Amino acid sequence: MNTTQKIPPTGVNEQLIRELSSRKNEPEWMLALRLKGLQQFEKQPLPSWGPSLVELNPNDIHFYLKPLQKQTTNWQEIDPAIKKTFDDLGVPQAEQKYLAGLGAQYESEMIYHHLKKEWQAQGVVFLDTETGLKQYPELFKTYFGSIVPFDDNKFAALNTAVWSGGSFIYIPKNVTVTAPLQTYFRINSEQFGQFERTLIIADENSFVHYIEGCTAPTYSTSSLHSAVVEIIALKGARVRYTTIQNWAPNIYNLVTKRAHAYENSLIEWIDGNFGSKITMKYPAVILKKPGARAQILSLALANHAGQIQDSGGKVIHESSHTSSKIVSKSIAQKGGRTSYRGAVIIKPGAKQCKSFVQCDALLLDKDSRSDAYPYLSIAEKDSLVGHEASISNLNNEQTFYLLSRGFDQEQARSLIINGFIEEISKELPLEYAIELNRLINLQMDGSIG
Repeated sequence: MNTTQKIPPTGVNEQLIRELSSRKNEPEWMLALRLKGLQQFEKQPLPSWGPSLVELNPNDIHFYLKPLQKQTTNWQEIDPAIKKTFDDLGVPQAEQKYLAGLGAQYESEMIYHHLKKEWQAQGVVFLDTETGLKQYPELFKTYFGSIVPFDDNKFAALNTAVWSGGSFIYIPKNVTVTAPLQTYFRINSEQFGQFERTLIIADENSFVHYIEGCTAPTYSTSSLHSAVVEIIALKGARVRYTTIQNWAPNIYNLVTKRAHAYENSLIEWIDGNFGSKITMKYPAVILKKPGARAQILSLALANHAGQIQDSGGKVIHESSHTSSKIVSKSIAQKGGRTSYRGAVIIKPGAKQCKSFVQCDALLLDKDSRSDAYPYLSIAEKDSLVGHEASISNLNNEQTFYLLSRGFDQEQARSLIINGFIEEISKELPLEYAIELNRLINLQMDGSIG
């Protein structure tokens, strides 16, 4: 069954941008910003410091595919073919069991978005980004592009030009959302680009845990996922952002994620990267005021030759008495390549800051590779900064010990790998930790979810 409208031509140009903005009935300032993004994208070269992107040709990509399905708050109203896709992924079951709200995006648009009534009553806003622009124009205009401007990098510029879908979240003062909010993104078409834009604003002394899941089927041609996420944590707020991405091996995953943390606030990124052809993703936090804290936990698995997982994190200490921690874990097998790319920057005048970086790599065979590219820039002498890194192979002594205790070879291997990632999996809700371990075991067997 055809679940999208007629496929438009590939490539991006001003006419496409104007048609997209008009179809969404956007204000003039958004159209102007989109056109600035397009101009920046066209003139800015591909990044030369990471994995090669020369095989990615934007002219081969469809930049907007609108599903025939209109957005609804009732799963039963969704087109059966689309509904089956999400049913098979367990998305509606997750909402019923342990989510405060759920969004589902198919191609370029949200087709489902729902927030439970108890959180609506407390003033929590959980909308698709287009609706957020219409219903909260002043709040939206204040923060949209304030952390990731249109000229930040080539793919942030592209996202600014063609963004569609994503989530808009506002948590009022003193509200603690005790169950996660989740959005699930699905690329289902060939040679497609998905460019969601997510904006999260946590007001003073609030808390929210947002979970993002992503999948796509495997095609012989390349597709592109290039999202932008902006998070604002005001005084005393805490935001936890968890990503479990399991893209097919034809996907370029080129993402910009960044947060501002204000006085005594906490930003937590938990970032799991599986699948894809190339991933370039480095969640970042800018610590703006005293007492602000950041924690970035990154996990990457490179599972086949030609696959590159280039990930890590970045923290900028702009204010005194701020602290940060970056923990990166990576696993490579069958000729895959992982890279840790991270930065800790303590600006002049930022006194008595603390930061710790730990990057660990596990290589499961001789054909795989892992690299580390740490960057430290410390402008104040009273800073306390630590950095440690390790790289190891599958430990024969550990394997032998487990074999001697009655486990077979695959069970022993699985136990060692799950122990290696425990520091990250223990930070997830139980249901997601179980799913993470299941996903890794499937990847170890050569499966794609």
